Amino acid sequence: MDFERLAELLFPNIKTTPEDMEARYPRRELKEGAAVTRFAPSPTGFVHFGGLFPSTVGERMAHLSGGVFYLRIEDTDAKREVPGAAEGLIKTLARYGVNFDEGAILDENGNISDKGIYGPYKQSQRKEIYQTFAKALVKEGKAYPAFTTEEELEQLNSVNKKEEIKNTNWEAEAEARRAEMLAGRNITIEEVEKNLAEGNPFVLRILADGDGERKVKMTDLVKGDLELPENDEDFVLLKSDGIPTYHFAHAVDDHLMGTTHVIRGEEWLPSLPKHLQLFRYLGFKAPKFMHISQIMKLDENGNKKKLSKRDMGANMDDYTGMGYTPEAVCEYVMTLLNSNYEEWHAQNPDKHYKEFPFSAKKMSVSGCLFDYDKLNDVSKNVLSRMTAEDITAKVTEWALEFDPEFGKLLARDKEYAEKIFAIGRGGKKPRKDLATLADAKGYMGFFYDELYKVEEEYPESFDKADIKATLNSFMETYDYADDMNTWFEKIKAIADSLGYASDMKAYKADPEAFKGNVADISMFIRLAVTGKTNAPDLYTVMQIMGKDRVFDRINKMTASI
Repeated sequence: MDFERLAELLFPNIKTTPEDMEARYPRRELKEGAAVTRFAPSPTGFVHFGGLFPSTVGERMAHLSGGVFYLRIEDTDAKREVPGAAEGLIKTLARYGVNFDEGAILDENGNISDKGIYGPYKQSQRKEIYQTFAKALVKEGKAYPAFTTEEELEQLNSVNKKEEIKNTNWEAEAEARRAEMLAGRNITIEEVEKNLAEGNPFVLRILADGDGERKVKMTDLVKGDLELPENDEDFVLLKSDGIPTYHFAHAVDDHLMGTTHVIRGEEWLPSLPKHLQLFRYLGFKAPKFMHISQIMKLDENGNKKKLSKRDMGANMDDYTGMGYTPEAVCEYVMTLLNSNYEEWHAQNPDKHYKEFPFSAKKMSVSGCLFDYDKLNDVSKNVLSRMTAEDITAKVTEWALEFDPEFGKLLARDKEYAEKIFAIGRGGKKPRKDLATLADAKGYMGFFYDELYKVEEEYPESFDKADIKATLNSFMETYDYADDMNTWFEKIKAIADSLGYASDMKAYKADPEAFKGNVADISMFIRLAVTGKTNAPDLYTVMQIMGKDRVFDRINKMTASI
C-alpha cells in the first residue's frame, strides 16, 4: 500500500503537518512540578454533582502547584449538544469556586469566547488540527479508511451489555463484527479511489497493534498500579463528517494544550489502553491519569447505586434553590475527596477550604457515598461561622428569589434582621440552627407579625390558671431596661409565687413538692411570644422584638386561654 498516496486521497485539503501544529502550540513554560489540568465536559445538559469532583480536583491540583487550569468544550457530538448548556456550565462552576485560568469563557455579552493561546477551546472548531494528525497516521500506515454507513458503524461499535446478557449469540456476533473489521484492513488504493469517486463517506480507523491476551501496565494516581488488556480494536478516529471521536480528540488536544494530568471518571478505565496506544502512535508523551470513583447513594433498600441524573442532588443548580451556599457544597465535596479534610478543618476552623493541602493520594479508591445528613452537618458549620451581616445578606438574596414575601420582610429592615441572626453567633461554639438558607424562615419567622403563628399547644398537664397567671404576672413586672439577670430573677419570683421551683436542685431533689419548675414558667412565656416551645434565648428575643410586640403577643395568648 502506498500510504503517502492514500493520505493525499483521503485528506487532499490538509496542507499542514504535525510540525506546523507543534509550532502553533508551543510548550508551556512553567515551574517544575506545576500541573496543567483541564475540565472537558460535553455540553449535554446541567452540571452533574459528579462533574464537580473532577473540576474541583483539577482546579486544586493546578492552583496549589502554580500551574494552569483550563476549560475545553468537547462538543464533537452535535446530536447530543444542548443549546446554552456550555454557557450554563461555566456560570454554575463559577458559582462553586471553579474558575479557569484560560479556555472557554463568557464575554460581557454572555457569549463563549477564548482566553489563551491554545485555542480554539471548542473541539468543533479544531477540525483542521485533528485531520492534520489523522493524515500523518495514515502516512505512517497506522490508520485506514472504512467506507461504511453510519448505521452499520453504530452497530459495529455499540457494546450494549444488557442486550448481550439477553442474547446467547452475542459472542458469535461480536466475533463476526471483528472479522468484518479485520477484513476492512485489506482495502486497496483502487477501492478507496472508487468509493471516493462515488462520493461515499468514510470513517478513519486506527490500525491496532495490541493483543487482548497481553496486558498493558500503568500507574493511575488514584487507582494505583493497573494491568489492563492491550487494545486490539480498530476503533474510529474520525467520523464520517471529519469530526473526531473523543478518543482521538482528547489525545491531540491534551498534547497540544500541555495537559499534565487527565482527571476523569473511572468509567473511562476500559478505554485507557486505547488512549495509551494513541499517545504512542502519535509520538506524544502520555499525561498522568487519575480515574475518580463514581458518586454513590443509598436507594430505598439501603443498597448503593450510582447517583443518577434523576436523583435529587444530581443537578448542581438544585442546590441554590434548596438553600445550600456554594461554600457549604464545596466544603462537603472536600470531605468526600480527601479523607483527612475534616481533621485539618478542625485544626484550622478559620481557614478557607482552598487553603487545605489537597492530595490525590488521599482520594477514595472505592467510591464516595452521597449523604444529605453529612451535607447538612457541613452546611450548619459553614453558616454558623458567618457574621450576622453576611448571613443576613445571603438569606435575603436567596429569599428574594425563592421566597419573595419573606425576602421583602428581611429587606424592609436590614438592621432588625441582623439582630435576629446575631443571636448565639460568634465565639467558639456558635448556634447551629440553620442547615440551609431555606431554614431561616422557620427559625426566625415568629419575629415578624406577618409570619407569627402559634405552632404548638400548652401541655394538658399544666393548669391553664397557672399559665394565665404567669403571663399576667410577667407583664406586670417586665421592664425592657432590665439586664438578663434581673429579668430572670423576676421569672424565678413568678415561679415561687405559683408553687413552681425556682431552684432546679431543689426540684430534682423532691419534684413531688412542686407543680413544676422555672423552666416550665419560661416555657409558658416562650410559647406566647414565639408560638414555639423551643426558640432562641428568650431574653434576647424580647430585646429584639420590643415591649409592644411582646405584650401584644402575650395579651392575645391570655385572651385565648
